Amino acid sequence: MSGETPTGPVSDSVDDSAPGDGLVKAGVVLFAVGALATLVTVAPLLLGTDPFPTVAYLVSMLMGVGFAVAAAGVLRSAAAQRRQARGGRRTA
Repeated sequence: MSGETPTGPVSDSVDDSAPGDGLVKAGVVLFAVGALATLVTVAPLLLGTDPFPTVAYLVSMLMGVGFAVAAAGVLRSAAAQRRQARGGRRTA
């Protein structure tokens, strides 16, 4: 049938990753770990149980670190796109 969706990759040689993609992915992971740690550390305070040790609160700070890393990836990707656009204008 001609209406079927292909199951395999269309082209194996195409690399779609931009310069900041790795930083954005790492930032998302760090942010998720920090957000989960924040939920875990806030829960005992809301439930009236003993709070976690200081290390748990330090892990919560990964949320901000993840946000900063992802933002750096976005800025790096934007700079690469800007350089590519300037290079294309010069050759035209």
